Amino acid sequence: MTMMTRIAAGRADAIRVRRIDSSALLPAELAQLMDLFAAAWPAEAFSADDADHAVGGVHWVAEAGGQIVGHASVVERALEVDGLPMRTGYVEAVATLPAWRRRGIATRLLQAAGEHIRATFELGALSTDVHGLYARLGWERWCGPTFVLTAAGPVRTEDEDDGIMVLRTVRTPPLTLAEPLSCDWRAGDVW
Repeated sequence: MTMMTRIAAGRADAIRVRRIDSSALLPAELAQLMDLFAAAWPAEAFSADDADHAVGGVHWVAEAGGQIVGHASVVERALEVDGLPMRTGYVEAVATLPAWRRRGIATRLLQAAGEHIRATFELGALSTDVHGLYARLGWERWCGPTFVLTAAGPVRTEDEDDGIMVLRTVRTPPLTLAEPLSCDWRAGDVW
């Protein structure tokens, strides 16, 4: 840890949040993100597929002293609520370096991501086991059954039922949150 990072680690105001499109990420920034993900999760909890899921949209990075200390991204996905397709901003790879946790960094990143979702999409969605962080930012737990849409048709994803949260926008139609919810198929974790 450099002297600047040590000084900044104690000051929440030393954090700068920056928005970057995936196409504009520099190789050095991508390398820092991979290091951040490796530090935030055990290798078995964050796969190469998970890293792939985090790109292709918009990123918010928290920086201190030139180092990326936090990240969140939003990628576009097609979700269906009871068969109705919804253009969805899906939150991926929310992470903070362990030494920087409990300073509100994830909250700041998620607030920026939420503003983007509300301005751009019909619905926001994510999968998590940390419901409290998101709930206090307006996210709601999905109560209905979940599925993944495959070439053979919808396949039930019961293990995900308790982990999906959504963020309503001004374009979200009326929902009870108990409808069937389906996501498009992708490699790795579908949700």
